[in-house]
Amino acid sequence: MMKETKDGIVINIKISPNAKRNEIIVSETETKIKITAQPIDGKANKSLIEYLSKEFKIPKTYIEIIKGETSKEKTILFRTTDEEKLIKLKNIFSK
Repeated sequence: MMKETKDGIVINIKISPNAKRNEIIVSETETKIKITAQPIDGKANKSLIEYLSKEFKIPKTYIEIIKGETSKEKTILFRTTDEEKLIKLKNIFSK
């Protein structure tokens, strides 16, 4: 699920740590992000934010896990008003 707010875009994802490679998988029912890092001491969360930052060219400080710090199901806020980046986020996460 994805929704726009005054701060940016909020998405709900499911994370799959300890994967062979980092990738985003969007299906009709959910968005899953595979991360190579292990879910130990917040490494998977940190790796998730770094991956999303590189993928969408958004500074890491503009990406925040607002729900699900210790869960596989997370709610992430992308704080951006850059129209080009918003369009790219919408194209990937609104499928």
